[in-house]
Amino acid sequence: MKKIRKASAMLLCLTLSMSVLAACSSSNEGSKEAGTSNTAADVSKEGFPIVSKPLTLKMMSQDTGIQDWTQMPTLQEMEKLSGIKMEYNNATQESFLTKKNLVFASGNLPDIFYAADIKPSEQVTYGSQGVLVPLEDLIDNYAPNLKKILDENPDIRKSITTPDGHIYALPNIDLSAVWYRGPMWYNGKFLKALNVTEPKTTEELYTYLKRVKEEDPNGNGKQDEIPLTSVKLDDLRMYFFGFWGMYNEDIYVDKQDKVHYPYMEEGYKGYVTFMNRLWNENLLDHETFSQTNDQKKAKGKNNQLALFGEWIPSFTLGGEPDASHPMMTPLKSEIADSPVYGKHPGLSTYGTFAITSSNPAPEASMRWADYLYSYDGATLFGQGPENILWKYTDKENHVKEWLPVPDGGDREEYRGKITPNYSIVAPGMNRIDLYNGLRTDFDKWIDKENAEKLVPIAKSPFPSVYLTNEEQEETSALRSDLDTYVKQMEAKFVTGQESLSNWDKYKAQVEKMGGNRIVEIYQGAYDRWNVK
Repeated sequence: MKKIRKASAMLLCLTLSMSVLAACSSSNEGSKEAGTSNTAADVSKEGFPIVSKPLTLKMMSQDTGIQDWTQMPTLQEMEKLSGIKMEYNNATQESFLTKKNLVFASGNLPDIFYAADIKPSEQVTYGSQGVLVPLEDLIDNYAPNLKKILDENPDIRKSITTPDGHIYALPNIDLSAVWYRGPMWYNGKFLKALNVTEPKTTEELYTYLKRVKEEDPNGNGKQDEIPLTSVKLDDLRMYFFGFWGMYNEDIYVDKQDKVHYPYMEEGYKGYVTFMNRLWNENLLDHETFSQTNDQKKAKGKNNQLALFGEWIPSFTLGGEPDASHPMMTPLKSEIADSPVYGKHPGLSTYGTFAITSSNPAPEASMRWADYLYSYDGATLFGQGPENILWKYTDKENHVKEWLPVPDGGDREEYRGKITPNYSIVAPGMNRIDLYNGLRTDFDKWIDKENAEKLVPIAKSPFPSVYLTNEEQEETSALRSDLDTYVKQMEAKFVTGQESLSNWDKYKAQVEKMGGNRIVEIYQGAYDRWNVK
């Protein structure tokens, strides 16, 4: 992921049971609502500063260790604008989860959680106990930027509203997101050498991969070409699933609002049958289940790969990003209404910002957070203050240009020194106009590939839904064994260790292990979400 942030091409793509507090009530009684805190009268509903009197709040977040947060220009600028001073109680990314759990269990809470990866189950548990403050009234009264986004995107509001009707955490919203993970790419040199246009069906792909194997498209006189490679199928599974009508490698809902667990679908049988065919004819890399990502990239830089998954092709093939290696067009298979594509919903699954019951100024805290959902706030936290890494060339029309990195190093790594929004999923929003003037021709080519090949067949696989605590416990117990089993069987089916003649036996085992029950639980959760 670090490399994604280093590539300007990825500007649009980045868009991604606990201990109980005995002292807490099991209801929302006593939770702060908008306008009820002692500091509400000191809070301005618009403009800066946010508060008329100095205010200090305690924030807890994840820290990449690149820069002391008190020295970050973005946070220094935010303190000047808002009048709110933050005291940071951070933990490394590796230890944050443990520290967050301890904080919840001890009751020694920060005022604000920032980029805290607050899971749906945590929102339900600690929201119902009154540990996390309900935010919906605060949003309506103190967050005009976020409220506008939610009003224009009602599915987002539904997806952050817990079953008790409250919002306890704010998301990261990417209004330009398309990819969940990197798509598949063709080596353009191989297509050109074989005088082939992009395959449009799975059969055409098979024919092309067979030609790659037999006709020496890299021209070195050796049969060293690898038609298709992967690392444990993780970098191609979701993309290929779409060829057989499945929107996701996890739970998804079809256009008829029916929930599916893909690993017992007929489409999945078609997928593993095709992959086994490629394996048997040595068209799928036989090191797929053993190689590392670096080993895969070494083959790409040696000009051996014809088709591979990656964020952008140059990460594997080397060289500078350009338009010579086309994004794979999703393929039609024997499954009706294929292909499909699971589009990123533009919403972080887990909460990135929350206000706790210890917070003396929830209204001011919400105003602070709301700025991150505005153009200026998203620019400040995403790119840093003006005249450090960028400047306006046309401020009225929001056109920018990059400035040289002050220390001459990597721009993205330097950005980690000036803003906290580096390598963490933070509250705020992303949209295309934040990068006016900053985007390259390659970025624009990616937009064109997305618009032509993916967006027309794309649908978000599954909304962010909340399970009850009981449902969460049941699905966690079922999936701990089931997900391991289906991944093991995928490898066995593809490599031929398990005959596809045993498909019915495999499907019966998936159902026995809870596949149907998982569908039932998520169907109920989806139906609840769908009627909000």
